Amino acid sequence: MHLTGLHVYPVKSMYRLSPDTAVVQPWGLAGDRRWMLADANGRFVSQREDAALARVRTGLLPDGALTLTTPDGSRIEVPAPAVAAGDPLADVEVWGTRFRAAEADKETHRWIAEHLGDYRLVHLDDPRARPVDPEYSAPGDSVSMADGYPLLLTTTASLDRLNELIAAENPDGHETLPMERFRPSVVIGGTEPWAEDTWRRIRIGSVTFKVVKPCGRCMITTTDQETGERRGKEPLRTLARHHRLLRKAAFGQNLIPERPAGVEGDELGTLRLGDELEVLEDGAHWPADGR
Repeated sequence: MHLTGLHVYPVKSMYRLSPDTAVVQPWGLAGDRRWMLADANGRFVSQREDAALARVRTGLLPDGALTLTTPDGSRIEVPAPAVAAGDPLADVEVWGTRFRAAEADKETHRWIAEHLGDYRLVHLDDPRARPVDPEYSAPGDSVSMADGYPLLLTTTASLDRLNELIAAENPDGHETLPMERFRPSVVIGGTEPWAEDTWRRIRIGSVTFKVVKPCGRCMITTTDQETGERRGKEPLRTLARHHRLLRKAAFGQNLIPERPAGVEGDELGTLRLGDELEVLEDGAHWPADGR
């Protein structure tokens, strides 16, 4: 079993970066979802409300600045705001958790209003500001502006099996779904289908992770990540019939990194494509009808 894919999403719900290596931090891969759009009430904005966000390309510059590029080629470079620099803070919310994030500058907001909508762009200056759901984490665990957990793991074998099930459910034909629909952080090859559902602790390369919870899926998986178009009811319909965990259509597992003994600071290790995966503890069981 080995690492076949790495994905970083600089802005929540926007286009991915797919590097060959990525530094693991306690709250996720370095650079992952430290930015997001918020509405007038401070609530996060995602592809659930605005599927076209999938088409906005992102980039990260060495100085921490963010670049955004729309499909028509309009581009802006956004310096990372920070509390220490006196940049204004906004009260924002992701799935019921409220925290404070630094707002981008006025020029950026004019550009966003013109090209994306009536949104504010905010940056998580302090990645320790948002705790992970305490039901599935330990005190001190934190997460970026991802939906709930630092990383999401998927496997190519489970996607192959899902596509087989979708084909059986749709005898008149249906497109083969790519892994990008599921917006994973790490993709693993060489497993059996759904093997990840039994893991409790794993090591990828030199970094260990707790496998804490199946990922319940939403309408974003029905959205083409290249065109920003909704593409029907799959894979949600087939997952709901064949792979329900914790009462939800599920695909993939959420991860929390573990800090190695003797390692201090924000860098817990580096993942590289081709790294081997070792299952350290298995036997997890996630019933379809509840915990």
